[in-house]
Amino acid sequence: MQTDSYYSANDVTTAKGLQFLMYTSLSMATFWIYDYVCSLHEELAFLLRSRWTIIKALYIITRYAPFLLLITDLYLYFTQNENPDKCRMVISIYSCLSIVSVACSEFFFVLRTYALWNNNRTVLTAMLSAFFAVAVTSIVVEVVTVNASHVTIGAIQGIRGCYRTSSVIKASITFILLSAFQLGLISLTLIRAVQSWRVVNGPLYDVLVKHNIFYYTFALLLSALNVLTQTLFSKIVYRLVCEVLQFYILAILATRMHLLLWQIDRQTHGSGSDTVYVTMSDMRPAERAFTTV
Repeated sequence: MQTDSYYSANDVTTAKGLQFLMYTSLSMATFWIYDYVCSLHEELAFLLRSRWTIIKALYIITRYAPFLLLITDLYLYFTQNENPDKCRMVISIYSCLSIVSVACSEFFFVLRTYALWNNNRTVLTAMLSAFFAVAVTSIVVEVVTVNASHVTIGAIQGIRGCYRTSSVIKASITFILLSAFQLGLISLTLIRAVQSWRVVNGPLYDVLVKHNIFYYTFALLLSALNVLTQTLFSKIVYRLVCEVLQFYILAILATRMHLLLWQIDRQTHGSGSDTVYVTMSDMRPAERAFTTV
């Protein structure tokens, strides 16, 4: 049997990287399941008592897409895979799921910003145009990156898993675009808050503004962290961990904030109502209602 002295320094470094990814993916899975269990009671109440709408479907996708990410993540790092093509295919699936997860998280706050702007069609058109431009560009970049990337598989016996290495510039493009989109939405939120702070009040309005500002501030920090990690760290494993961390945290923030908004709305309009709205009349007289559930 071969010992570590028979392996190159690169093989040992790869093995350590794969072990690090195994531990971090298991930690992420534990963290996500813990958060899910902690919010299970509120989530069941929301799923059982709210009526079916697009927003509810969006919530379900946002909440449960990370479970598919977890399964794919654990499969990548805990199974023996000596076929680079198979590994690349799994990584492609993982990339698509990550884009879906982030897109759903962001779309929650596109709709919230739309509500803050009193269902302004011009603002909605601008946000959707930017949203789809970032989404399409990210998909193209991911496809090109995966196809052009090198798949790394452990050469040391007993080391499982695989990961990809790709160009720093290509890997950073998605997070730069995401940062620009998030900066645009937080700017819209702040502009609307400044315009309306004297004439608009109500618990739902306060929650929408605070949630938008908190979410996009935190999201911008995570995106900036990913760009810096892609640029400053030579080890790909650190970049992969930062990417996964952002996907999970954005999904948790989006779904947790929606549950809180739903609970506040039920307290405001009565717990016996089956139809729940973010009522724009609470923010300004004569404004239309915006459905959240």
